[in-house]
Amino acid sequence: MRKPFFRLSCAVLLCCCLTGCGSIQHKSRTDTAQSSKAPPKTADDFSISSDSENETVDEPSSADAANASVSESATQQEPLTGAAALYSNGQEISFDSSWQYADFSAINSGTATIYLADSDRKDIVVGVNAGHGTSGGSSVKTQCHPDGSAKTTGGSTAQGATYATAVSGGMTFNDGTAESTVTLQMAQILKDKLLAQGYDVLMVRNSDDVQLDNVARTVLCNNVADCHISLHWDGDGLGYDKGCFYISVPDGLKSMEPVASHWQEHDALGASLVEGLRTEGMTIYQNGSMNIDLTQTSYSTIPSVDMELGNASSDHSDSTLNSLADGLTAGVNAYFGN
Repeated sequence: MRKPFFRLSCAVLLCCCLTGCGSIQHKSRTDTAQSSKAPPKTADDFSISSDSENETVDEPSSADAANASVSESATQQEPLTGAAALYSNGQEISFDSSWQYADFSAINSGTATIYLADSDRKDIVVGVNAGHGTSGGSSVKTQCHPDGSAKTTGGSTAQGATYATAVSGGMTFNDGTAESTVTLQMAQILKDKLLAQGYDVLMVRNSDDVQLDNVARTVLCNNVADCHISLHWDGDGLGYDKGCFYISVPDGLKSMEPVASHWQEHDALGASLVEGLRTEGMTIYQNGSMNIDLTQTSYSTIPSVDMELGNASSDHSDSTLNSLADGLTAGVNAYFGN
């Protein structure tokens, strides 16, 4: 009876061994697959623990250290957001005929240029619009309001008109300098200061001439920027510098869309910019605003304002333009809570 029992015992033992070997082999394949997805090296991977002082350890090569640094940097890098995720630095942006209100533009073959901040990015795009500077713009008309209603105030276009000059030529300073030349200088200085503060900047006009009328400039900013600041000097004919102000929204426009939904934003941005200029010691005209019915704000769907930075008698030297840019930048910071 012992031999059959012995044989049975051996058979049971052999079966258990085979089962155990199969389980170990499966676990080994799983471990190998997991180990192939090793995490990136860090500085800790090259450290030696205190209980292994007598062990021989290979020092990492400079190439290994560089790879570890790159890997760690790539792991920590935040994903691009906002304009940086959509555009490249210095990219020219064309007018899109499918955008809201695009069909009200008559001159739109030009492009705007976007610049991205190098550091401390705020994911905020400021549209900087150097006023005037469109060849042939004064001979073309665009509709004053998207609903076809008449202008509620006078200005460069008379009250009651339903069509306005697409882009006027602008005034001339007392020293003979064209307003369009100074607004471009102002825009370039402001762009650099905003970029240094971490804002991205949409330069609506980046040269002496851009084939974008006032409607096209506004529509571009509506779709690319978070706010729209148009730079001007007033052609009031006065023989003295009356100071800076913004064009506020007249009551007659506040029930018309898109003004009805955004006029409070326009006025808040303007007031913030005027206060920034005031802190820089700039002269402010009266209470800092003047009600005028503008094409720009009639089509704007983002905070949008026309800034009048003086008149023909105003100093427009580099030092003054830099001070104006500092004030405007302070106003942008205050508006966005930065």
